[in-house]
Amino acid sequence: MTRWLSAEEQTSWRAYLDATTLLSASLDRTLQQDSQMPLSYYEVLVHLSEARDRTLRMNELADRSLSSRSRLSHAVTRMEERGWIKRRPCDDDRRGQFATLTDIGFAALHAAAPRHVEAVRELIVDRLTAEEFAELGRLSAILRAGLQDGPQED
Repeated sequence: MTRWLSAEEQTSWRAYLDATTLLSASLDRTLQQDSQMPLSYYEVLVHLSEARDRTLRMNELADRSLSSRSRLSHAVTRMEERGWIKRRPCDDDRRGQFATLTDIGFAALHAAAPRHVEAVRELIVDRLTAEEFAELGRLSAILRAGLQDGPQED
């Protein structure tokens, strides 16, 4: 039997859904306008910048960026064309590949980061008290843990 949402639950659900959709669209729009970089590319570059030697296996990069393998491969191809990422095969696994953030890619990330952080602060951090923002992080971590059973393939 379906457990329908109460009116109060429906209101909360829709507010959450609308807020996350609007937030992602706004952050993506800001990055596109200021840096000619979609939010999804920015996230990939961030993960590579934080990795040892700025390099990750493609499957690990897909997991970290919550992306399907095929979607990530397409994005990495576009970033390779821009000179932001280089791919190379894994020595111990013929099917595997490594992605490495290039100096050009790191410079693009470095140039985009200040405005992105400013937008995050403007759109989220500064609209909440420190306690509310901490609670948002705590609740988001609970949701992520419950949802993170691996990225969905296309």
